[in-house]
Amino acid sequence: MTSKQRAYLKGLAMNIDPVFQIGKSSLTPELTQAVDEALEARELIKVTVLKNCLDEGGSIADVLAERTHSQVVQVIGRKIVLYRPAKEEKKRKIVLPEK
Repeated sequence: MTSKQRAYLKGLAMNIDPVFQIGKSSLTPELTQAVDEALEARELIKVTVLKNCLDEGGSIADVLAERTHSQVVQVIGRKIVLYRPAKEEKKRKIVLPEK
């Protein structure tokens, strides 16, 4: 992903609300599955890491991206933005700028 594409996705993410909150149980298989399904439906999601979670936002973002085959767009404090294009071309909502 180029910096131009990342900047475009950051701009889109500013207007969306967090879809998930990660608490003290951290990353469970159920949460990972739910994030995967949300990425397929929305392509771009925001996740909040609550204060009672012992893990840091950056490490959670990396693990989530690896498990869901998505890309970390940005991590600001306890907010994580993930992007993954829909598997089917017809269902894609976000068109990235050319490289």
